[in-house]
Amino acid sequence: MSSHHIVREKQEPALLILNLEGFEYENLGQILEWSPTVIVQQDIYELADSLAFKIDVVITPDPNFYAQENTKLIITDTDPVEDAFKFLLGEQYSAVNVIASEFILKDYAIFVDDINIVVFIGNKKIFPVRSGFSKWQPAGEQIQILHEVHNLHTSGLRRLEDHKFETEKDGFYSLTFEQPFIFIAESI
Repeated sequence: MSSHHIVREKQEPALLILNLEGFEYENLGQILEWSPTVIVQQDIYELADSLAFKIDVVITPDPNFYAQENTKLIITDTDPVEDAFKFLLGEQYSAVNVIASEFILKDYAIFVDDINIVVFIGNKKIFPVRSGFSKWQPAGEQIQILHEVHNLHTSGLRRLEDHKFETEKDGFYSLTFEQPFIFIAESI
């Protein structure tokens, strides 16, 4: 995209930051390049603020939480991830990038049909795929399936261990299976 294009609000994925531990700031810069809506949990607000992010929304149990000017609050005391996703859906976002320290399937599985999800943990990029998924990758790239899968068939992949595969050569790999979707992880 050249610099004369206008990026409309909500055209870029929102960014939900749950934890920045172990995440490369260089990768963060790439995600922030198009000025997404930034949502952070209260416990990392100060860190994000110190990195000079424009924080749009804070997830907090405290209705009096002091944040940057024009920052919205999502008040939650039970499930901050679910409440953040409900906010995004209510605001009609079509995609979200999430930076987290761990992948908890139940946090994301219920929203797969409603919003495009990519979760970044350390040097991994995690996203849901449907049966028949196919993607070009160079040889030697590792692909990990993050939960049980029924009747999995692969092409272009060599099994390294349970749920871990490697691309055999430069080219397409594909996955077919019986359930509606699975989450896979690739290296960034």
